[in-house]
Amino acid sequence: MPHDTSPSIPQPLLKDASALAVQRSARWKPGLSGVHHSEVFASGSEGSGAAAALSLALDQWRGEHIKRQADPLAAGDDQRSILWVQDRAAVKANGRPYRPGLPAELRHRIIHVLAEKAEDALFALEEGVRCRDLAFVIGELAGNPRALDFTASRRLSLAAERHGVPLWLVRFDAGHDLSSARMRWEVRSAQSPWPRWNAAAPGTPSWHAELFRARSHPPGEWILHDDGQSLKAARPGTRPGSAAIIADNDTERGAGAPAAAYPVGLARPTVGRSLAAL
Repeated sequence: MPHDTSPSIPQPLLKDASALAVQRSARWKPGLSGVHHSEVFASGSEGSGAAAALSLALDQWRGEHIKRQADPLAAGDDQRSILWVQDRAAVKANGRPYRPGLPAELRHRIIHVLAEKAEDALFALEEGVRCRDLAFVIGELAGNPRALDFTASRRLSLAAERHGVPLWLVRFDAGHDLSSARMRWEVRSAQSPWPRWNAAAPGTPSWHAELFRARSHPPGEWILHDDGQSLKAARPGTRPGSAAIIADNDTERGAGAPAAAYPVGLARPTVGRSLAAL
């Protein structure tokens, strides 16, 4: 009677591989939705916190917008406004939202609220997430105000989930205190991807984002950038928009030299020949 000579895989290894596959599939990636209360921690000396929060909120909003368009019962386009709340300390650190610099689809939607104290900002945030006529709410608070304790955080989470209005709360120069936020990010600025045609031009803003706490996803780190149409994510050490790995020491290829001058292959140097000869 023939015997199966193929090597058998121990059962514990099969279970570990299955668990690893499930964990990888549960990792966060752009386009996911369903989270209604998130916090973004960032330094008050740079504007990466608010910029990353806006891109993450836009990514979720775009995904939900696509689902609404596919729903035959959904009526028309989503024309809801966006509430942006700042306390005085946050405005002093990073200024107010600059409408001409915002994505075109948001410039006419912003409702800006300047609160004198953290208590007033939290009141405005809670009232905002209770309003279903808002697409999402962005808040900016500096430090660890006493008013933002676990009870206040829990109130925001419950209100956002009950009324279906996502909240992205940016925390400047704040410690990781107790919070009921479903996702908590640590964000700092990162190297931009090389421009497609001019390597000396400013690149698309990028952020190093660490998801250090989430209810539905394991922790992870990504390099994020928004190309104006969607949010892109790459592993740390990889330049966004390119498969090239960033060397620890740029002197290996020259400081500031692009990894690929033409990353998508749409153009190439003529090397002294005219374009007509190509």
